Amino acid sequence: MKTKLHANKLRIHNKFENIVVEINEVENDIVVENNDIVVENNDLVENDIVVESKDGEEFKFIDMFSGIGGFHQAFLKLEKDIKFKSKCVLACDSDKNCRAVYFDNYELEPHPNIKKIDEKTMDDFDALCGGFPCQPFSNGGKKQCFKDKKGLLFDEIIRIAKHKKPKFMFLENVKHILKVSDKKVIEYIKFKINETGYVLQLFEMSPHLYGIPQQRQRIFFVCVRKDLYNDKDIELIEDKLNKTAEDILEEKCDEKYNMKQDVSKVLHAWDELIQQFDENQKMSPTILINDAFRNYSDEEFKTLANWRKDYMTKNKPILKKYKKIIDKWYKKHKELLLKREVYGKLEWQAGPLKKDDSIFNYFIQIRQSGIRVKRNKYFPTLVAISQIPIFGKVKRHLTPRECARLQCFPENFKLSESDRASYKQFGNAVNVFNTHTIIKSTLKHYGYF
Repeated sequence: MKTKLHANKLRIHNKFENIVVEINEVENDIVVENNDIVVENNDLVENDIVVESKDGEEFKFIDMFSGIGGFHQAFLKLEKDIKFKSKCVLACDSDKNCRAVYFDNYELEPHPNIKKIDEKTMDDFDALCGGFPCQPFSNGGKKQCFKDKKGLLFDEIIRIAKHKKPKFMFLENVKHILKVSDKKVIEYIKFKINETGYVLQLFEMSPHLYGIPQQRQRIFFVCVRKDLYNDKDIELIEDKLNKTAEDILEEKCDEKYNMKQDVSKVLHAWDELIQQFDENQKMSPTILINDAFRNYSDEEFKTLANWRKDYMTKNKPILKKYKKIIDKWYKKHKELLLKREVYGKLEWQAGPLKKDDSIFNYFIQIRQSGIRVKRNKYFPTLVAISQIPIFGKVKRHLTPRECARLQCFPENFKLSESDRASYKQFGNAVNVFNTHTIIKSTLKHYGYF
């Protein structure tokens, strides 16, 4: 890197020494080229200029399982906020749609296969970043863990780290990784990180704890190379945002984000019922309304899944209390409620009913477990599968741009042309603000600024 400075005094600070050059007699430019000083004739400006760097170079990182670049955005935010210079020297993702969006935003083409990256020919770098695939460990997945080929991709991180020995690794995964397989997964990860020469510190984070209206529990792994470790825990900086659910909404959006006709009908049907219930009525567990009107024999009941039998048993008091209301209501909406199994399940997670309550006072998701209704302070976790939250207040799904805002991507971030791809990408992405907090806190702790 070559920088020309008009100055009468230049201080170059790096990890090892301070160099002070004074020019008092001749009009000159000072040219800094990789910490070599060259003097060239030109007009002199009477100022002191301080150039500070760590090892005299940009901080370099690689972005593994990059998705659409949540880690990359965290470093860009560092540059914007505190002028910390960094450069991504390699990205990698198997999803072609993610690679297209990544290139569109960063002008860097991600490698398509981490297993084919040759660690022996890679550029040097200071940090390895990666939200390694979470499906094998998440509640939304099948929890196959290391039986799933994606689970083994963590070992690709270790392969690269063993050879390149970066100063830091910043990794992210779902909270559930801490307990799956009787904690064998997390113990394996800890063992491999330690064996590779790093000290590990875990951080449990969620955007909603930092003033962002999305509840998204995640685990960040901060790995510090042992020869750099200073025997002190990293303390997170306390920067927070102050955004509400309304803050992330677009003022105008296409009608295509409105609820589909059947979804609208079934939500209005359930809303019609709960408005006939008493104030303070408790609504849990999940109401299985179709099961309530099926005549199971004792033998048939015994064959049902334990969770279903448990719910049906616990549903009896509310069904008995409002029997006349429910019988009439079910007869009216039976055909609709039987159209899809999820339509007959109301998973209410918004507490006891309030006066004049409505399902549209809350956030709603159509999930395999049923129609989930959640309090309206924090959006439910964005996920990679098609469960796009409905904001009851405006009676529509979130748009891709609103999902980007919930994940703290900037307004100038270029989205995929496919909404379906965008929803998946933001469901998989790391939250930029949480990631920025982790990286900034670590680098500050180790004296980078």
